Amino acid sequence: MNNTILAIDIGSTKICAIVAEISHSNKVTIIGHGISKSQGIKKGAITNIELASRSIQLAINDAKRIAGSNLTSATVSISNAYAKSLNATGILNIPHRDITIKEINRVMQTALYNANVPNEYEVIHVLPYNFRVDDQDFIEDPFGMDAARLEVDANIIITQKSNLANLKKAVMSAGVEIEGIVLSGYASSLAAVKEDQRDLDLAVIDLGGQTSNLVIRTRNSIRYNDFLGVGSNHITNDISLALHTPLRVAEEVKIKYGNLVEVSDEVIELPIMGDEENSNQVSLKVIHDVMFARVEEALLILAKSIEKSALEKSMSSSLILTGGMSKLKGIRELAEAIFPHSSVWISHPDYIDGLVEELKDPAYSTVVGLVLYKAGKHTAYEIDFQKNLLHSKPYYEENLSNIKIENTVNSIENSVDEQPTNITQPTREEKKETISFDDLPSLDPENKGIFKKLANWSKQLF
Repeated sequence: MNNTILAIDIGSTKICAIVAEISHSNKVTIIGHGISKSQGIKKGAITNIELASRSIQLAINDAKRIAGSNLTSATVSISNAYAKSLNATGILNIPHRDITIKEINRVMQTALYNANVPNEYEVIHVLPYNFRVDDQDFIEDPFGMDAARLEVDANIIITQKSNLANLKKAVMSAGVEIEGIVLSGYASSLAAVKEDQRDLDLAVIDLGGQTSNLVIRTRNSIRYNDFLGVGSNHITNDISLALHTPLRVAEEVKIKYGNLVEVSDEVIELPIMGDEENSNQVSLKVIHDVMFARVEEALLILAKSIEKSALEKSMSSSLILTGGMSKLKGIRELAEAIFPHSSVWISHPDYIDGLVEELKDPAYSTVVGLVLYKAGKHTAYEIDFQKNLLHSKPYYEENLSNIKIENTVNSIENSVDEQPTNITQPTREEKKETISFDDLPSLDPENKGIFKKLANWSKQLF
């Protein structure tokens, strides 16, 4: 039976909702979509919950009407604007030497616990980018392997609690519950990166209307993300100010005459802002210079961000551009000049059944990526915002998402399972260290005696 899902991209210039069917083999078919102009959202942040909710509701209602469905829950995008990344490591000893979903879940939960997440932030993704099995690095899939030790390096993406709370309020006010939250840059990268590129280490830049998102991917996982509050609308504003023409006219000029490479001396006539009787004659060279300056500035800032990530050398010399601003003529050539050691690609979603021409535009990469996320194209073994492990292995009943790690020990080598009486109580001055999940006794029946020993040991101490 097909699973029907609702995906909503909450952008700064537009809201797009898609209703799609996902088959048991994860084949995606779009059956409805709706688009509305964003209100109450600026540079990725919700500034007016009521206005934002109305915009979201308009897009949802159109998508539902076309699809003929009445979905009440959705997967939504969240802006990179207030997102940050943390790196953490999880370590797990495996006495029985068999790596199952239980062990992968435990090591991922340990990595999450070891991360120093600030109190004012909420976790939205825990993305593994390197599994180690008995000191062997870059294991593609540890499931089913024989090992005595499992480790994971994870990138933990967090966002401000207030930003997340406002997003939830706006969506819920539109009559929809949130069942999934995906970083917008992560989602757009899922749509922009083609199947034969998923194993490459590359950067994806989503150039939107008011914002630009950068993510660096390694082996289908996000290693780094950044945000720039500049988009194609800023080009329109620059043209309007430089040529003293209305914004509507400036947008038309950008679309019709905008070219970042070719320069023309042709002169066009434009109306003057606030003057209906007179007009200006403007050379297309002036328009070129205004646009070039803004786009070059944005790409140079993003290039510095890639350099700051310290991952530039590990990238496979590939840069993918997507988003509405990537449609500007000559932007690929300009990007190749700014990123001289990279092959630059312009990507747009065009490989999903039912995708109408309107949605094949690069501007809709994020919402298509949300659908692909629900269809299993996410990073294998990631932990989502609800603390659930996402995987495609046979159904696993045990839920370890609510496990709380309350204590630390001085060494990951001292496992409770091995020597419970050798645990030492850390002093207040001791710094919290990265721990292994093995430092905790499991909740299996055979370990009940350990808790009795611990209780007796505590009584002797106190």
